[in-house]
Amino acid sequence: MSKQKSWFPDSLVLIFSIIVLAQLLTYIIPPGKYDEVPVPGHESRSMVVPGSFHDLSQDTPPVGTDAEAEHSYLPPYYFLLAIAKGLAEAQEIIFLVFLVGGVIAVLRGTGAIDAALMLAVKKAGSRPWILIGVCLLMFSLGSFFIGMGEEYVPLIPILVTMCLAMKLDAIVAMGIVWVPYGIGWATAGINPFGVVIAQEIAGLETASGLGFRFLLLGLCLIVGFQHVYAYARRILRDPTKSLVADVDYSEGFDPPHDVRFTPARNLIMVLFFGGIILFVIGAKFWDWYIAELNAVFLGLALVAAIIARMTPNRVSKLFIQGASEMTAAALLIGFARAIQVVMDDGMIKDTVIHSIAGLLEGTGADVSAVGMLAVQTICNFFIPSGSGQAYVTMPIMSPLATVTGVPQQVAVLAYQFGDGFTNMVVPTSALVMGTLALGRIPYSRWVRFVTPLLIKLFLVAIAALVFAVHFADLIGYAD
Repeated sequence: MSKQKSWFPDSLVLIFSIIVLAQLLTYIIPPGKYDEVPVPGHESRSMVVPGSFHDLSQDTPPVGTDAEAEHSYLPPYYFLLAIAKGLAEAQEIIFLVFLVGGVIAVLRGTGAIDAALMLAVKKAGSRPWILIGVCLLMFSLGSFFIGMGEEYVPLIPILVTMCLAMKLDAIVAMGIVWVPYGIGWATAGINPFGVVIAQEIAGLETASGLGFRFLLLGLCLIVGFQHVYAYARRILRDPTKSLVADVDYSEGFDPPHDVRFTPARNLIMVLFFGGIILFVIGAKFWDWYIAELNAVFLGLALVAAIIARMTPNRVSKLFIQGASEMTAAALLIGFARAIQVVMDDGMIKDTVIHSIAGLLEGTGADVSAVGMLAVQTICNFFIPSGSGQAYVTMPIMSPLATVTGVPQQVAVLAYQFGDGFTNMVVPTSALVMGTLALGRIPYSRWVRFVTPLLIKLFLVAIAALVFAVHFADLIGYAD
């Protein structure tokens, strides 16, 4: 099969171009800033003060003061500095990718993971709907309850191998992880990194409105399942219809010859899932995060190596090899973070948010609720962090909701929809670009796959917001 030439830039080229564009925008968009105060109970974090926006381009600070430095233009070469800063600011996620990539390589070296996956392939047989349905449910619940996302990154190569064995492709593998990830965030009930923060800022009880969100989760999962399954059936009938038919998967995704599910491998898989459950419990009750996740996975690798009777040198070689295979993903994560560095240091992020939020003033409840969804969707491009977006936008949207007659619970829901659904596709998301690199999926192909799904999900979101405005009393969303 001949290679297709793509007019769309490579992922790294795309991200680098956006970094340069972000710097150019700092010369056009006037700088501005909201006042910030510590979040009650979370003094290490800050939230903006509604009505405190300052247009810094109108100020004339004294020459030689710190304020003058704060207002100065970024030097022409700053985008190069921002890349190094982006890598530094994303170091937690980058190290997670490297460490867990190495750990997964060790676990695969024991044969346990591949034996379990091939057993699942054998059980599913010619019924991909089982794999798709189970994965959508499992990964969406992880995001719905505790905001899982980074934890899914190392699973992409494994799932690609699994899907290729079932005559599917890498798009399906990405879809069964990142579609439920976006849906889980968009409809989350007790995600501590998203809805919990937004409800706290809006003055709502934590985990309130859970029933309606569960209903939305189920509805959106049905939409997501239909989209992924329809694509899977299409490429099963005609493999040339695959969006990555021209991408070479001949190396790096081959299932091993020995896929026997021995007692030792069974024990390793039990410990593997036990470790994941342990982390979920730790994240829920003990505030565990990336450092603890790394520790859990490193511990699993050591125990698995002992059970499999692997030599230390073998473990070392596998770990280094697995970590090295994550280099492309790690670099894309750091480059993607550099976009936010440029906008923050150029002081244009708050200006953009202030401008688009101002468009909603004076509108009715219906229009305002849908407008909030549009604002939050746009903001997710500039602030791909769910918690960061909550702290920046909700202090503005919450009082705006009061003025326009939108229930606070609906304002939170608009934030969730805008933040969650586009998590599947925004190029400023380190997780999206990193996982696409791991699955060897060109960004343009993923956009082609996910855009029709996003249209359907946003129609559901709009209908849900309008319904919630009119029937707030019925679903317990009234202020």
